[in-house]
Amino acid sequence: MKNRLKVLRAERDWTQADLAERLDVSRQTINAIEKGKFDPSLPLAFKASRLFDLTIEEIFQDE
Repeated sequence: MKNRLKVLRAERDWTQADLAERLDVSRQTINAIEKGKFDPSLPLAFKASRLFDLTIEEIFQDE
């Protein structure tokens, strides 16, 4: 699944660890999601959506 997490994170000058802390997951989880190796759970996708004030579809795109 494609996503814009890395871009959104960079726009805010956050590290992967910063984003992980805000989403209550590990930095490794953020890294795996950004690289497309792991798809987020629905609750995590909703949490990211609220954090960035975007719809889930604006962050995550089905390939």
